[in-house]
Amino acid sequence: MDEQNRNLILAMALSGLVILGWTVLFPPPEPAPQDPNAATTQAEPAAAGPIAGTAGQTGAAAPGTADSGANALAEAPRIPIDTPRLKGSISLLGGRIDTLALKDYHTELDPSSPNVTLLRPEGGAEAYYAVFGWSPGAGLAVEDLPNAETEWQVADGATLSPGKDVTLTWDNGKGLSFTRRISVDDEFMFTLTQSVTNTSGAPAKMAPYGVISRHGEPADLKRQFIIHEGAIRQTGETLDEIKYKDMRDDLEPDPRWGPAADVVKVAGNGWIGFTDHYWMTTLVPTSDEAFQAAIQYDAGRDIFRTTALLDTIEVADGASATATQRLFAGAKEWEAIRDYEAGGIYRFIDSIDWGWFYFLTKPIFRGLHLLHGMIGNMGWSIICLTFVIKAILLPLAYKSYVSMAKMKELQPEMEKLKEKAGEDRQKLQQEMMALYKKEKVNPAAGCLPILLQIPIFFSLYKVINVTIELRHAAWIGWIHDLSAPDPSSLFNLWGLLPWAAPEPGSILALVFIGFLPLMLGISMWLQQKLNPAPTDPAQAMIFAWMPWVFMFMLGSFASGLVLYWITNNTLTFIQQYSIMRSHGVKPDVFGNIAKGLKRGGAAANADKAPKK
Repeated sequence: MDEQNRNLILAMALSGLVILGWTVLFPPPEPAPQDPNAATTQAEPAAAGPIAGTAGQTGAAAPGTADSGANALAEAPRIPIDTPRLKGSISLLGGRIDTLALKDYHTELDPSSPNVTLLRPEGGAEAYYAVFGWSPGAGLAVEDLPNAETEWQVADGATLSPGKDVTLTWDNGKGLSFTRRISVDDEFMFTLTQSVTNTSGAPAKMAPYGVISRHGEPADLKRQFIIHEGAIRQTGETLDEIKYKDMRDDLEPDPRWGPAADVVKVAGNGWIGFTDHYWMTTLVPTSDEAFQAAIQYDAGRDIFRTTALLDTIEVADGASATATQRLFAGAKEWEAIRDYEAGGIYRFIDSIDWGWFYFLTKPIFRGLHLLHGMIGNMGWSIICLTFVIKAILLPLAYKSYVSMAKMKELQPEMEKLKEKAGEDRQKLQQEMMALYKKEKVNPAAGCLPILLQIPIFFSLYKVINVTIELRHAAWIGWIHDLSAPDPSSLFNLWGLLPWAAPEPGSILALVFIGFLPLMLGISMWLQQKLNPAPTDPAQAMIFAWMPWVFMFMLGSFASGLVLYWITNNTLTFIQQYSIMRSHGVKPDVFGNIAKGLKRGGAAANADKAPKK
């Protein structure tokens, strides 16, 4: 591969890196014919779906549309939830878990700002809640079984907390009595044990279910290619991820579940729910439990829904039956999710969106997590991780830097060949290849470090963007959140002038870059000075502008990622400079810069000189 092709490939790779990293995507129902051998699917007002009452209606009204339903929910008694990590309440109307906030997380950097609210009751903005119950089989009606309308009674427990369970009871007055025992651990997992005792004089068929309903898209939806937000489902064989937009547009009609549903029969090792950038709610049946995992969208009321409908059971007269489901509702913390996976939840760690390069993303995060445990600061951990990555890649990079040193040494010879060949490009190509062969130089070797850096760059970008451990994580001075862009700005000389920096995300913030993006541009520019200049003027111009283009493009990226890139460029410069000098090449980087500035000044003075 000749030098021009090598430089073209390098330019394309770098440009592709910018485009891919910058890309941002723009960003049920329930009536059905009764099956005599399975749970029936009853119609509910204003919607259809297989689970009676799961859309969250109260009384006879559709959720959020009738004053009577909203008032009934607002006036219903509640049981407080209080754990080391969570605070909220359970409504006795439906026994729904519909109020939940995260004690350890705030909406803003200011610790006095409100806690992050995860679940909200129906009838208000962004309603988001979990409902559990039983779906009726042949011979039973919706009102015979507990659902979202059921008025439960407290049999035991005043506050739900670790080690202090709550027990709810309800009797249908027709020989079926139900008990729901709710427990919670000291992290984010609820366990719901539903029991039924049949004294009706006849067998009863029913199916236990859990439903998570979300009214509308979340207000803080990122709509980014790099982050999955929407429904998530583990079938025991595959992990399905469906964005909200795709739930609206692409779900196909299902004869039993309604006009917009995607239903999969799971034999075991499954779970289903919704995942946000940093938070998640997930229904988790026991690992050996078969169930139907449904993803639904109710277009009439703009409700997204995920359902775990367990197999129908037959409860003989005088007998009892029990079904257990878990509900994860909390932050996507790696350690907590890893521990739940170790406790038997199949591949639960994959609820964190590791991306295409998961084989790199997972070990990179583990390394970062380990360093953070030792250092206690994510910024310094990122810097140390960069040292580790550069040390691992050094054996491969060494040959590349040696080749680039030889290329730098051959620059005078290449200039002579260019003058000799004139406009005959074919002759120039032949002469250059002969020179490479004679000097045993591989011009393609310089591409290797860049090609290796691309997947590592994206993997670290993924880690910094999707893992909650970097949210609101400070580094030094003005960097209070490594998951956010550098808040400093050239507009006020990075805080030296007595006026505020432009609003983050504005055009001014992009133009008047922060300190870290400026350091990124300078580090890329210095590193570029060690590489042989392209012989083609057009390519030379592209390469000359690339550091400054990157500086502005990456300036709005997470400051943790920019910190990594600055550290990487600095280490690359040191490695390459040292290797080139060890092979007899003495790059006068700063001398060349001074000469360039001197030539620029001379040219400017020449332009100002009077014309003769």
